[in-house]
Amino acid sequence: MTSGGQIGTSGEPRTRLGPWGVIALAGVAVAFVTASSDLTEIRRAGADVHWAEPVLWEITSAIVIIGLAPLVGLAIRRWTPREDNLLRTGLIHFALTIPFAAAHVAAIFVLRESAYWAVGAHYGYFHEDGVLGTFVYEWRKDVLTYAAIASLYWWFQRRAEQPPAVTPGENRIEIRDGATAVFLAPADLLFLEAAGNYIEFHTASRTHLVRGTLAAWEAQLADRGFVRIHRSRLVNRARIAAIKPTPAGDIELTLDDGRTLTGSRRYRAALETPQVST
Repeated sequence: MTSGGQIGTSGEPRTRLGPWGVIALAGVAVAFVTASSDLTEIRRAGADVHWAEPVLWEITSAIVIIGLAPLVGLAIRRWTPREDNLLRTGLIHFALTIPFAAAHVAAIFVLRESAYWAVGAHYGYFHEDGVLGTFVYEWRKDVLTYAAIASLYWWFQRRAEQPPAVTPGENRIEIRDGATAVFLAPADLLFLEAAGNYIEFHTASRTHLVRGTLAAWEAQLADRGFVRIHRSRLVNRARIAAIKPTPAGDIELTLDDGRTLTGSRRYRAALETPQVST
């Protein structure tokens, strides 16, 4: 178990501020800077406006965006951009900018009109360009806002997925099963299997579910005798009891606990290569 202090399970300092915290701080800061610029430009144009108005405009926009940010984070978790799916996930997230912008426009309309109504005034959000023109104007900006938020959540997610460094010669590896740090001897691991955005670590007694990518763990465990037998599966060579070909040209592995795994012919050569002890 971890102590819950400033040092993470891998010995590195934890980031205290998550993606939502970064977005909230940045959103408030940008709102006040933009409001100041708006006020300066309006007064240079000769218009008479109270300083509170541009502050209201920008703060309401920031509040809504900060509120919507966790939904973007959920979308990134559901459709995580990776090298093998960039086009598909890119199109999905681009499509999601439309409801994101629609929610943004609707919410700031309600907030601003309510604030103006409270002091006996009227904002008139859609008067100049109409509903469609206003939406298109806001959507163009919200595409960039969505991309920035999504990129931040993606970066934090990728950072969390990186496996702890495995020190050469160390007789155990560290995995994070939920909030718990679990230490396993490599010899106790039978195989690893990809499950969406997670990796299943199979031992003889239980399975640990760890967020991450199989490629990252393959790089960490290659020197520990783990070899890929399928695009979604790594196996501990020391736990293989038998290998036999299948009629289709693939392979079937029997582990020393009696379990059987299928392997792809594409990775058969890796199993036939003698293991070099370190």
